[in-house]
Amino acid sequence: MTIEIEDDAATTAARAVERLRLAEARLARRRQSECGPSENARAAMRVILDRADHGATVTPSEIAQHLGISAASVTGMLDRLHAGGLIAFVVNPTDRRSKFIVPFDRGADPDAVDPVTAQIRAFAAALPDGTADQVAAFLDRVREVVDSECT
Repeated sequence: MTIEIEDDAATTAARAVERLRLAEARLARRRQSECGPSENARAAMRVILDRADHGATVTPSEIAQHLGISAASVTGMLDRLHAGGLIAFVVNPTDRRSKFIVPFDRGADPDAVDPVTAQIRAFAAALPDGTADQVAAFLDRVREVVDSECT
């Protein structure tokens, strides 16, 4: 016998967000051990590419601050990205003790760095007019709750 449960729209949305959070956690665990750069490395690459696309530079300290991780963790991650040919280091001309991180191959497709984001962008492009703003506002509020937990 199957029990039918009728949920209102708010409960349905809340359950969908919880399934998304669980899927993100599973993906993060898989990425740590099975499929290439970690989630932090992918996030760092997005920051590096975005800054380069806007003609700005980024330092290891800025990446650490953006990701909310230690400078030591960033150093190891950047060394791995450099060894993989994804980034290069450039001496800061105004402070020779510091360095900037730049993408090594500007021809690299940002969607190849994170194909999940590319697929999500395609789904978002297919949303009906006005819906994308509502979904974004809802998800931003969910993110704020998640970000404020245990702070």
